[in-house]
Amino acid sequence: MFEILMYLFESYFDAGSYPEPDKLSRKLSAAGFEEEEISDALTWLSALQQQTPDNYPADLRHNGVRCFAELEKQRLGDEARQFLVFAEQQHMISAVEREMVLDRAVALQQESLGVDKLKLIMLMVLWNRHQHLDPLLVEELLSPIHSTQLH
Repeated sequence: MFEILMYLFESYFDAGSYPEPDKLSRKLSAAGFEEEEISDALTWLSALQQQTPDNYPADLRHNGVRCFAELEKQRLGDEARQFLVFAEQQHMISAVEREMVLDRAVALQQESLGVDKLKLIMLMVLWNRHQHLDPLLVEELLSPIHSTQLH
């Protein structure tokens, strides 16, 4: 499914959003993605689109310490949880967006998601919420965690 999410971002980022589900399903199928994977991705994206700040308590916007539930610890690896906390502390995401990222990560039902996959989830949440994303933030979220730079 992560390949589909990356494909959507790369193909439709400049357009601001992706097509309606039926049209998108046909385009993804034509691009060579499996029907089951397409269905899973569309279900995941539909749930993402239904999330709004109103779905979360108003006091969530206040500073505080977030303790992860046992299920969240299972779904996110240590490095991914650390990156999520870092992203919020650096104001890359808000507390509400953090919760949206956690919701979408847990919904994947995969064990120990790494930082790279968490970054893609974060990118999709931010893209869904904001029309314009800071290019430096997009670059950070698209860069692999273990990439090396040549100087």
